[in-house]
Amino acid sequence: MADVTHLTDRGTSRGTSLSSLLTRMRDRSPGLAAGVLGGALAAGLGLGSFAVLVMVLWISSPYPDSGPGGALHVAAALWLLAHGAELVRTETLSGVPAPVGITPLLLLVLPAWLLHRAARDAANDDADHESEAAPRAVWAGVVAGYLSVGGAAALYASGGELRPSWVWTAVCLPVVAATAAGAGVWTACGRPHEPLPPRWRRRLMAALPQALRRFVTDEGLTPDARRALATAMRASGAGVAALVGGGALLVAASSVWHGGLARDSFLQLTEVWSGRFAVLLLCLALVPNAAVWGAAYGLGPGVVLGAGHVAGPLSSAGAGSLLPPFPLLAAVPGAATPWGWGAAAVPVAAGVTVAWFVVASAAPGGGARDEAWSRGRTVAVVGVAAGLCGVALAVLAGLAGGPLGVAALAHLGPVWWQVGPAAGGWVGAVGVPVALGVRGWRVREPRGRRDSGRRLLRLPSVRRWFSLPWARPKSSRGDGTAVSATPAPEAPDPTFEPYDFLPADGPAASPWHEEASRESRWAALKEASAPADPGEPG
Repeated sequence: MADVTHLTDRGTSRGTSLSSLLTRMRDRSPGLAAGVLGGALAAGLGLGSFAVLVMVLWISSPYPDSGPGGALHVAAALWLLAHGAELVRTETLSGVPAPVGITPLLLLVLPAWLLHRAARDAANDDADHESEAAPRAVWAGVVAGYLSVGGAAALYASGGELRPSWVWTAVCLPVVAATAAGAGVWTACGRPHEPLPPRWRRRLMAALPQALRRFVTDEGLTPDARRALATAMRASGAGVAALVGGGALLVAASSVWHGGLARDSFLQLTEVWSGRFAVLLLCLALVPNAAVWGAAYGLGPGVVLGAGHVAGPLSSAGAGSLLPPFPLLAAVPGAATPWGWGAAAVPVAAGVTVAWFVVASAAPGGGARDEAWSRGRTVAVVGVAAGLCGVALAVLAGLAGGPLGVAALAHLGPVWWQVGPAAGGWVGAVGVPVALGVRGWRVREPRGRRDSGRRLLRLPSVRRWFSLPWARPKSSRGDGTAVSATPAPEAPDPTFEPYDFLPADGPAASPWHEEASRESRWAALKEASAPADPGEPG
């Protein structure tokens, strides 16, 4: 009997656990299924866009190298390259496989946008679901659906001339999918700022130095720390935009200056209009890369144009002769040119921009001097913003450069571990003194009118003049007769403002004060005894 009861209890517990599991899966399945479908659809749309573009170029080419299958293999490989995965070109003149690792940053925009939109729409459709795990289920579903299609595309592309590197594919594809999908879910949830979980908070407290632990509470960051961090992030974003925008201006100016060389290199690549159209599209896709290259040139490290050849404002080596003709490469300025001095304006402008954004919160205008930050806090926020700028430029430099072959083409573009510290150092060196200077100018104690009036009214002649009756403000009666606005002696005169500026340590009463008091009483007595004007109401 005991055994039967034990088996019954075990069956009941299993049934309960199975029902709870089914309930949990039912709670999670709507968001998970929508996420998987949205991620797969985003990957399919991206692949389809690349396939249409490559097929149009293949159809318009008068001398296609392969059939439609080869064009589709190239489209899948380019889609993986847009995520940062490195490709390997198997068929070369030397017979040695050549890597292709420069990611056109403009191509990365399409997969990231599709992922962000898919995750956002899936999370919005599942917004009525009350389960706390719904956003995580949507995110996991979008990532899983996208990676499933991405894995199939990588397997298909491995049979073409441009084969993906499995190591780079296994790293870059999940990172892009997880980041873009997470941003989409976070946007759909209203960009919440919830406190850290207790386990993460304990680990953070253990890792933080003693000087920084006072900025973290049980609810997360303190309001002051959250405000400082938000200011640093905004300032760093503005600094990165200034660096990349300044680099783009440098590239545009250099392209105009070297327009003849760029045109000759463009004409040397191909003679048919379809090929020139393909080269033009490639140049457009590499414009963000060129902007990062220009920022690296302005920061000082420059860009690597082959083995042993660095183009920078302070470098003495020019571009190598083994570089292929390409319009953007032809626009790189040589050594010892005036571009080196003009390029220094890019990091200076970025430092000033970061300082301006920090001072906007450190010392707000409008006379709010009590809310101003201290010098140490201002310097700390500028330092954090400079560090974030360095990290962002290092990531962009790593994506904007890479190999295009072997030997002289083993690496093209900026070196990330040089560009990152240079960006942080420039922004910090320029931003700290500018921020302190602007902050000091905003929080200075002005010499106000009140202090000036006190010093002026200490003179006996000025005090006597303000005490005379004609120095008092006048008002007009209904009949146009000007009378004194001074009320009866029992009530103080609120319109006589000069009395408010009399020094407190001056004489409280003087002969001319008594005279003015008598004149005030006499004027009030005359006004009270005067007959009423018939034109005025009773």
